Amino acid sequence: MTDAIIDAHHHIWRLAETPWLQGPPVPRIFGDYEAIRRDYTIDEYLADAKPSGVVKSVFVQVNVAPGKEVEEVAWVQSVADEHGFPHAITAFADLSAPDVGAILDRELASGNTRAIRQQLHWHEKPLYRFASKPDIMNEPGWRRGLDEVRRCGLMFELQVFAGQMSDAVKLMRDYGDVTFILLHAGMLEDCTETGWAHWRAGMTQLAKCPNLMVKLSGLGTFDRACSVERWRPVIEETVDQFGPARCMFGSNFPIEKLWTSYDRLVGTVRQCLSRYSESEQRAVLHDTAARLYRP
Repeated sequence: MTDAIIDAHHHIWRLAETPWLQGPPVPRIFGDYEAIRRDYTIDEYLADAKPSGVVKSVFVQVNVAPGKEVEEVAWVQSVADEHGFPHAITAFADLSAPDVGAILDRELASGNTRAIRQQLHWHEKPLYRFASKPDIMNEPGWRRGLDEVRRCGLMFELQVFAGQMSDAVKLMRDYGDVTFILLHAGMLEDCTETGWAHWRAGMTQLAKCPNLMVKLSGLGTFDRACSVERWRPVIEETVDQFGPARCMFGSNFPIEKLWTSYDRLVGTVRQCLSRYSESEQRAVLHDTAARLYRP
């Protein structure tokens, strides 16, 4: 059994600097979040994660106040310098901003910065919608920002629904020298036969793009549960299509903490990977993230 785990997708935050956690709760894609409307510190994360064998981790941006993204990265770097965790940082940048290149350069001053996330997911259901429209990735102004990501040697973490995957395939092909990471295994939200077929067809096309990797993360977002029965088909389909060397584990904590514990989440993922060899499991749980994020 693979013991050492790299958690390639988790958060820490300070309530005072995270606007979406402040004020009266509003409907969110992951449901009632009252339990996490507070500081989530690195100490609490380590208490959650370390008993399950997590040896390194990747912080992913949490949508701090506009204009504070560089400060967020600097703060996370200071936490890493003090605690040894997290080992890599995925920062935010609005790729359509005219000064995005300068912002990226400032974020790179924090030595753990490895990737950029700008959430592009759009859905017909307003509750599931984050981006203002479904095809931002096609806009010339946004792509000029992606040119800056490429210049900086950073990866881009791509968060899209099945309906956006055809555009994502074009993006992968147009930027074949950029490493992209598909978040939350493509965000399967419709588990009807039609929904599965749509997601699977998109994943099949994305898997043909060798510069795209996948995080097995956020799998409880829509069911708001941690379930082998629900997660195994998604995990096996993704690993079979992309191969273990292109897949990695992410806890999405503390969001998933709303409906499960860290040890149960890890145990569920291990069960879902049980038909793979020890080396294949090691790739998903440790080696792929180690290669990509260089923690």
